[in-house]
Amino acid sequence: MTEPEIKEIQWTLHTTHPERVPEVRARLSEVIDPEIGMNIIQLGLIRDVEIENDMARLKMILTTPFCPYGPAMIEMTKAKALEGLNMPVTIEMGMDVWDFAMMEDPSALDWGMYN
Repeated sequence: MTEPEIKEIQWTLHTTHPERVPEVRARLSEVIDPEIGMNIIQLGLIRDVEIENDMARLKMILTTPFCPYGPAMIEMTKAKALEGLNMPVTIEMGMDVWDFAMMEDPSALDWGMYN
């Protein structure tokens, strides 16, 4: 049996400012979805990161549209992105519906919650 492949989401930032990606990913990985216990990078909730005119814009989704922790997660995401990019950050909420296929590491499905 082969190990599942980790599929890192490619943001606009990967093309325009690849040197910034590791720090941003590290900071955003500190934001944990409290219901699932995984970080927003693992879950694939950050759909894009781009820099334009010395301002960063993140496109983010939540695991459910009415996530009770949504507002707190969005504020924490903005704070961590600011730390990682050292520039003003705006968060744009995407309309995509989250599903397990958006996760970077499919082996994380072995939580035991969804057998």
